[in-house]
Amino acid sequence: MMLARVIGTLVSTIQHPSLDGRRLLLTRRLGLDGKPTGGPIIAVDTVEATAGQTVLILDEGNGARQVLDAKDAPIRTVIVGVVESAG
Repeated sequence: MMLARVIGTLVSTIQHPSLDGRRLLLTRRLGLDGKPTGGPIIAVDTVEATAGQTVLILDEGNGARQVLDAKDAPIRTVIVGVVESAG
């Protein structure tokens, strides 16, 4: 799991049936200093996150499919929580 910031929403006119009704969000991983690192990551939203929020993402295919209860879905990354404060 890692911290990321939601930077936008993705729209796909054609997608796998397992993604029907699911929101795709564009995120960017955050380093320990809270600054963005690396390129953007597409994640399936499970917590109704919005742009600008810091979120916890699971970037591991099997675990992501278990969270969504979709064992054959082509899904790798899901948002599993919103970070309220970084203490």
